[in-house]
Amino acid sequence: MRVLWTLLKVIIGLAITIPVALLALALTAGLVGTLFALLVIAFKLAIVGLIGYGVYRLARAIFAPSHTPRPIREFPPAAAPDPYYDAAVRELDAEMGVRPRG
Repeated sequence: MRVLWTLLKVIIGLAITIPVALLALALTAGLVGTLFALLVIAFKLAIVGLIGYGVYRLARAIFAPSHTPRPIREFPPAAAPDPYYDAAVRELDAEMGVRPRG
């Protein structure tokens, strides 16, 4: 009788475990399939983007004017030196014992 009871418990356990395991396997396969499909879609989009970028670069090389450097413009002459600043520098130099500049 003890063997039959143990066998019954094993059968009940397998009756519960096998469907749950199949459900888990189906869910895992669905998740992996979904991720694989997303990977394929992302790869296709990357290829389309690379082709589009290549077409853009080709069109730009064909139709855009070549880059010519602009001539260097002359800067306006510097403003006259500030007399107050020069006086302040001379005063500081005198106080610090530095020889006058140029």
